[in-house]
Amino acid sequence: MKKQKVSNAFIAASWVALGAGMVGFIVGLARAEMQLNEKGYYFTILLYGLFAVVSLQKAVRDRLENIPVTDIYYGICWFATLSSIVLLAVGLWNATILPSEKGFYAFAFLLALFGAISVQKNTRDNMAQD
Repeated sequence: MKKQKVSNAFIAASWVALGAGMVGFIVGLARAEMQLNEKGYYFTILLYGLFAVVSLQKAVRDRLENIPVTDIYYGICWFATLSSIVLLAVGLWNATILPSEKGFYAFAFLLALFGAISVQKNTRDNMAQD
């Protein structure tokens, strides 16, 4: 059974989600009235989360396709993904910013993670077709 290529519309939507989440988060940080070390913390969490979800998506997909993935690597991927979300939540919980700002960062972060997973999935799906 031949799989269908990912549609251009879904590819575009995935890139828009990734871009909107990342750019929104980073612009929010740039405009925020917080110390540079706080901005660095949130920026690092964003990068950590993006790398973690891409790595997790690849590990999950590899396992589904019977490509060997060690249990330790699979566990590290899950740990990194969940810890990036927890670290953001703890940082926002303790931040002295408005609740609306906290919500903005949380949703921009989650949108960026979703976009990264989708872009990775689309890339992998289309590579399998070529």
